[in-house]
Amino acid sequence: MARFDTSFDATSVEPSTPYELLPAGKYSAQIVESEMRVTRNGMGQLLWLMLDILDGPYKGRKIFDQLNLVNPNPVTVEIAQRTLSAICHATGRMQVSDSEELHQIPMTIQVKIKPPKNGYGESNAIAYLPPERAGAPAVAARPAPPAAPATTQAAAAPPKMASAPWNKKV
Repeated sequence: MARFDTSFDATSVEPSTPYELLPAGKYSAQIVESEMRVTRNGMGQLLWLMLDILDGPYKGRKIFDQLNLVNPNPVTVEIAQRTLSAICHATGRMQVSDSEELHQIPMTIQVKIKPPKNGYGESNAIAYLPPERAGAPAVAARPAPPAAPATTQAAAAPPKMASAPWNKKV
């Protein structure tokens, strides 16, 4: 049993709603939070990112990404480093020493839907577009009909990493 100090009144708090995927398409977005976290198996570290959609019908929605920058598998690390490079190119910041340097810089992202895998439901995948490939200003996709709740890797995020060079939360 868990006793509360005061009585909780659910009529005074908006209930949480299920997470819905963003429809596939190009979006204008910016990184608003980032931090290093320990991977689920404890053998690596990932850079966790929270992005805000900046315009269109999904303005204000959050989307998450994670880059497995420290991992025993060199291919996994290479993929993460290439994604970090794409973020740097998309933001115009070619040399960074802290993930916070990538915050609050508008960029164009391409969102795709990944099929269910490893016990997780569908999830969003993000590609970061360089300005020359982004083309015209991003136009958010039309709203999709409500989907069944999906669990993503971001929803089951691993614990925070206390001492990492990118460990910043803003």
